[in-house]
Amino acid sequence: MRIDILTLFPELFDNLNSFSIIERAIKSKKVNIITHNLRDYADNSRHVDDSPFGGGPGMIIKIEPIDNCINKLKKDNTYDDIIYLTPDGEILDQKKSNYLSTKKNLILLCGHYKGVDHRVRDYLITKEISIGNFVLSGGEIAAMGLLDSCVRLLPKVIGSSESLEYETFENNLLEY
Repeated sequence: MRIDILTLFPELFDNLNSFSIIERAIKSKKVNIITHNLRDYADNSRHVDDSPFGGGPGMIIKIEPIDNCINKLKKDNTYDDIIYLTPDGEILDQKKSNYLSTKKNLILLCGHYKGVDHRVRDYLITKEISIGNFVLSGGEIAAMGLLDSCVRLLPKVIGSSESLEYETFENNLLEY
């Protein structure tokens, strides 16, 4: 599985690769996690934010750096889903994690500020996912939660595959 993460703060993911289940999955080549700094896909000023077109307070991430990054990635890979982590997306649950863990290539877009240019939602992404009914400063923490919930489900990442059969929340039941 390949997971590309589009973010303004790639350094937040630096230690993710060096512990526990995710480290095991990377070392066993079950997953390849690649971060992309959206500032690298902006114009020469690396300027990624703008005021919302419809007005109002706050800033959004412009469409151009997101579109440039996604187009570059699509030249070399085919993606099953391009997921925007947002508080108003579908709530992540075990069923969605199970489904996403079967995919070969995913892009995770981490919003920041007040979100992203609405055209990103209209034209570039295929799913909007939330980790709960609350607002975070950015999508990075949500992306880490989604990542962990999917990577641990990859074959032979967890020591005992039987552990996954008795997972908490599997079949809407709590484990004892």
